Amino acid sequence: MREIVVFSGSAHRDLAGRICAHLGVPLSPSTTTRFSNDCLQTQLLANCRLRDVYIVQPLAPPTQDHLMELLMMIDAARGASAAQVTAVIPHYAYARSDKKDASRISIGGRLVADMITAAGANRVITMTLHAPQVHGFFSVPVDHLTALGVLAEHFRGTDLGDSVVVSPDLGNAKEATQFSRLLGLPVAAGSKQRKSDDKVVIDSIVGDVAGRRAIILDDEIATGGSIIELLDKLEELGCPSASVACTHGLFAGRAVERLRDHPMIDQVITTDTLPAPQGWDALQVRSVSKLFAEAISRIHAGESVSSLFDGVDPTHAPPQLSLFDRG
Repeated sequence: MREIVVFSGSAHRDLAGRICAHLGVPLSPSTTTRFSNDCLQTQLLANCRLRDVYIVQPLAPPTQDHLMELLMMIDAARGASAAQVTAVIPHYAYARSDKKDASRISIGGRLVADMITAAGANRVITMTLHAPQVHGFFSVPVDHLTALGVLAEHFRGTDLGDSVVVSPDLGNAKEATQFSRLLGLPVAAGSKQRKSDDKVVIDSIVGDVAGRRAIILDDEIATGGSIIELLDKLEELGCPSASVACTHGLFAGRAVERLRDHPMIDQVITTDTLPAPQGWDALQVRSVSKLFAEAISRIHAGESVSSLFDGVDPTHAPPQLSLFDRG
């Protein structure tokens, strides 16, 4: 069997190190240089010839720098005669650009997928894409992991009496429904309209939240605008408190201040697909490094990755009607 070689871009070396620790392989060294003309150059400092190369790089801010670094590392591995190059992208930032919803705009999610493939990636491993159709933008195999089980494990063993899982919008309702099944809770969802990047309006909530503690589940928290708007609506409907959970904790702009100081929020939970923000000691971070390591191990051994999520991932869960599936 070919040897595994794992490199990390500069976006999140801590996560790459944790993945390597679970795999029992060293994190191979690499360098990225920025020249005086602002161009980047990457160099892989370990032998890649006829090896399976995995490059760990979430598209975290500064997103464009980290994307370019990833593309150059993929190209370097291909040029070094790697047997197979896998881009491990825990957070695929351009998944939000998944459709043409205005005149003369680019579909960035598809464009970036084409760039990653053109650079030489033979496979992609990612987690919780903002829109499921982004999976189909890639012309190479994609292993789409989910953190639902990791987040659900955080709540198991705690008092969940009179709790309800709440999705900020109907688009995330199926994932929230599956999360509620894992916890044995009812589910509700907001009806959201996005006005701008950081401004949303939630005009109603489908489901009973009165007198219940909310467990808000979202795929990504950027500025926190959707969560704050949802909390206002929940409070109006008689919800006393809330826990907030997400896979991708971007926490851009004033998000930390908004969420940390909000009187309704008793805890915020995220995963380590992105580096945690500084100065927020109360933020609870659950690691998904073991999931990524197991996925890499199974790919390398030619075993099933999807079976990791039997009964967790909505794609593989037994079909059941939810509140949002019924006409």
